[in-house]
Amino acid sequence: MARECSNTSCSKESCEGCKSKESNSFLVDLNPDSKITHVIGVVSGKGGVGKSMVTASLANAMAAEGYKVGILDADITGPSIPRMYGLSKPAAVTEAGIIPPESGNGVKVMSINLLLNSEEEPVIWRGPVIAGVVKQFWTDVVWGELDYLFVDMPPGTGDVPLTVFQSLPVEGVVIVSSPQDLVRMIVKKAYNMAGMMGIPVLGIVENYSYIECPDCGKQIPVFGESHIDEIAESLNTEVLGKMPIRREYALAADTGTFGCIINNYLAEAVKVLQ
Repeated sequence: MARECSNTSCSKESCEGCKSKESNSFLVDLNPDSKITHVIGVVSGKGGVGKSMVTASLANAMAAEGYKVGILDADITGPSIPRMYGLSKPAAVTEAGIIPPESGNGVKVMSINLLLNSEEEPVIWRGPVIAGVVKQFWTDVVWGELDYLFVDMPPGTGDVPLTVFQSLPVEGVVIVSSPQDLVRMIVKKAYNMAGMMGIPVLGIVENYSYIECPDCGKQIPVFGESHIDEIAESLNTEVLGKMPIRREYALAADTGTFGCIINNYLAEAVKVLQ
């Protein structure tokens, strides 16, 4: 059967009011029983820099200031947020959607580990499936009213960060780095991705900046001298904090008591978020 052809063509006048012109946004709808004021991404160009610790530290600090806070754990293949807060029971599922468990300090958490039979069960999924789950954490989770939702991203500039930047109304990102020389390139990758997606960079947090001697208080830069100030200046952004290696922070994360940690090294980040 021959396909009918139209002789009409698009013009500036005929395209005005066209639905396809109304929006080219990929944003997905928030769960109808949720209201979230600010969405902040926490990103890194590589793994192992303590991004989840920074995410949880920011969430704790804002909760301590009286804000209603949640964490969306978008690191689907390497989730760690539930363990840090001592959350292990599966999230409840109702007709309205998935109910995120709440930590002892009032931070709501949603993570793939709260939907699996065991937190040690591996997630062996391809990128599109993982990206779909991240969207569902926005559309199908009943967050209620939140002032801040922190999105703990997986490292790098792949499928999930792209999905989050396109699908969620992210207002800004915090980049997490470490003091090694390699970090200059890694930070710029994360910074440039945010710029390409039109997402403002709020600043950079440097983790593992130093160890503080327990006897004399001297700061020992075990990973080399920091270059984060000059990197931030070259990118026209600011340093939001320099975090030392603190044994008590690692212990709290391992034992599920990180909700008790108030990380004063991120005081500047809290000011910026407020």
